[in-house]
Amino acid sequence: MEAVLLIDFGSTNTKVSAVDIQGQVLLGTAATFTTVETDIGEGLAEALETLERKLGSLSFSMRFACSSAAGGLRMVTCGLVPALTAEAARLASLGAGAKVVRIFSYELTEEDISEITAINPDIFLLTGGVDGGNRECILHNARMLASCPAPFPVIIAGNRGAGAECEEILKNREVLRCPNVMPQLNKLNIEPVQEEIRRLFLRRIIQAKGLSREQALISGILMPTPSAVKRALELLANGTDHQPGIGDLVAVDLGGATTDVYSVASGLPQSTDVLLKGLPEPVSKRTVEGDIGMRYSAAGVLEAVGAQRLAAISGLTIPEVEQRVAYLGTHPEVIPGTPEEGALDFALAAAALETAVTRHAGTIEEVYTPLGQTFVQMGKDLTTVPNLVLTGGAVIHNPRVAELGSYALYNKATPASLRPKAAKRSLDQSYILAAMGLLAETYPDCALTIMKKEIHVYGT
Repeated sequence: MEAVLLIDFGSTNTKVSAVDIQGQVLLGTAATFTTVETDIGEGLAEALETLERKLGSLSFSMRFACSSAAGGLRMVTCGLVPALTAEAARLASLGAGAKVVRIFSYELTEEDISEITAINPDIFLLTGGVDGGNRECILHNARMLASCPAPFPVIIAGNRGAGAECEEILKNREVLRCPNVMPQLNKLNIEPVQEEIRRLFLRRIIQAKGLSREQALISGILMPTPSAVKRALELLANGTDHQPGIGDLVAVDLGGATTDVYSVASGLPQSTDVLLKGLPEPVSKRTVEGDIGMRYSAAGVLEAVGAQRLAAISGLTIPEVEQRVAYLGTHPEVIPGTPEEGALDFALAAAALETAVTRHAGTIEEVYTPLGQTFVQMGKDLTTVPNLVLTGGAVIHNPRVAELGSYALYNKATPASLRPKAAKRSLDQSYILAAMGLLAETYPDCALTIMKKEIHVYGT
């Protein structure tokens, strides 16, 4: 047996997974609270002690880790036009595993600089203009950023004709240059920026989050946790040279503060009479709903769907729903202990899934032109995606998990939303997607085999 340890330093919990590379099996998992406010190694040591009590003493040939501790990788982006370069910057950042806390468009103002200073992001992504297009906006924004006292690094990925000048303007801070995220109108090139974000995370952010103290214990911190999850889902969908994947998929990671949605599918129109509007969507896409979650962001779920909707799902009264949701927001540690608490948890999870997948999926609209009726699609058409994967503690531990998946699927009541119609529902029962994304970097076939064993289909 050759054991490998996979560590996820999460914002709330530190999770460890042990796998046997030779046997291609998951040996066991354990989790404890992340001790980022004191010494992150304390939480790791406690998780390892729990794992050892389950499995006995193990010698690990390698230890790999990912992290979203201390709030994850916080990014601010800036582009020229909201629907074009600013959106391209957002897609690049989310796809790299970052949490986009603010998006600016057009020219930055003094008020914007004050806000950026207060945010003090881990990375600022500066974009704007297609190659050969507008230079003035990105140069103005570079000059404004040069006056910002916060010490964050800047990635420049806009009009290549302005790149060198932007770099000179920002020479007093750390600057990295990448190819334009949108070199031509409606043409994305986000992979180079995503790779640069990852390298910057490895080199700078780990030290800032206090994780470098653990470098002696692990072989390497490879990526932000959302990047690891995304890597695992891409592997699960596409397979390897030696074994097939399960095909296109949508996945939802429901957390206490945010809900992440991933899709691995082209999302192109299903009919020739449907026109695609807006930027082309990446095949592998991630979105983050920062206002939707089970505890810290329970009020966001209430605001998104309304108390009446939560009351209808839970069977509670509207005043009960409002009172209980307010309590959860200030008591995130609460675990359901009564039928009423369980009913509200189910309603929050169902509504969060419904809302997050609706926001992630595209929409279709019927329009009339001089040539007659046609349809316009914005975003990805996920209606024919055959697989839905659910993960997150609120899903895994919900006794009514078999019912939850249906809320992420297409609903005749909202026919414009292009959510999956008949996807098989699978559950990441052992919460291993991040671990498998780490393992995939070195042992992709082993990671895929384990996922096929551990991520169980539970409904259609």
